[in-house]
Amino acid sequence: MANLIKRRPRRQGISQKNRRQLRGKSVSLLVLVLAWSLAMGWLLSLASHVQGATPTTPNEIGTVDVVPAKYKLGQELYLENCSKCHIAIPPEVLPTQTWKNLLEDSQHYGVTLKPLVDPPRILVWRYLSTFSRPLFKEEPIPYRVRKSRFFRALHPQVEFSGSIEIYNCVSCHPSARDFNFRRLSPEGGKE
Repeated sequence: MANLIKRRPRRQGISQKNRRQLRGKSVSLLVLVLAWSLAMGWLLSLASHVQGATPTTPNEIGTVDVVPAKYKLGQELYLENCSKCHIAIPPEVLPTQTWKNLLEDSQHYGVTLKPLVDPPRILVWRYLSTFSRPLFKEEPIPYRVRKSRFFRALHPQVEFSGSIEIYNCVSCHPSARDFNFRRLSPEGGKE
């Protein structure tokens, strides 16, 4: 019975034609992966520039502190709500307790405001509380920049001849309306 079934002799290895086909497929796959990797890298590079990568030099940063991406929406909501009526000041200028009270109170320097509601209020609070500083115990809560020790700390060796009010910021910070407090006028700091 063993003689009835003939076995075909097995060929050793892959034929020359199949080797060329396999090599061609491998090269094609390698080229495809390389092209995909380059395209993805280029697209990610474009996306990071479009979203506004964090500036690396102090001259490019308009705010007092660099604002990480997770606080950007809170900053945008803060600017959208506060700069409608006046120059939005950096959170670093007033203490955390002042910002907390301002967010909770509808009475805002003699004007009744529609209070922020959640979730925008939470986002603004996270931004403000992260970038403002706490007061010492028993220290009075300042509601004006002129009474804030943080404002004075941010303006060392600056002599102010007149009253310090939010609308005066542009005299030294010409880009304050754009929330850029790093750009100074030529006479900035000599007020």
